[in-house]
Amino acid sequence: MSAVKEIEKNISLNGQPIECEAPNLQKSEERGAALLKYLVVGIIFGIVFVKAEIVSWFRIQEMFRLQSFFMYGVIGSAVVVGMISVFLIKKFNIKTIQGEKVNFQKKEFRKGQIIGGFIFGLGWALTGACPGPIFAQIGSGFTVVAVTLLSAIAGTWVYGKFSDRLPN
Repeated sequence: MSAVKEIEKNISLNGQPIECEAPNLQKSEERGAALLKYLVVGIIFGIVFVKAEIVSWFRIQEMFRLQSFFMYGVIGSAVVVGMISVFLIKKFNIKTIQGEKVNFQKKEFRKGQIIGGFIFGLGWALTGACPGPIFAQIGSGFTVVAVTLLSAIAGTWVYGKFSDRLPN
């Protein structure tokens, strides 16, 4: 059997395509409503970031120069809240809003994570922005951060293009 026939056989059942459960394949009406709620939550999250000064270039520089505990406190608090949340989800078998079981996948350590983390941190220190706050900074009127956004997009594209040749 040819490779194409084998693939076709695996992607259909009784001649019918297997329906994908991925959320990005929702009906267009559902997708619009879902995107709207994410937009609203994103805007609220951005406002909180701006008011808490988490997106401040100066706060980020203070952190990397070891001049202030503020950002370490914010990041540390987020890590602790995440750990407690995962513990509670596992202990009480908490389900999603749709009633689905939450699955945590085991992650394999790779040396590329160290290299990638170093590059990410270097970019963060140089630009004063990581991916989430970039949008809040632009929304706050710091339009020069658009250069950082375009650089992040370009870096993501380069990684995608060459990821098979990188130590990841």
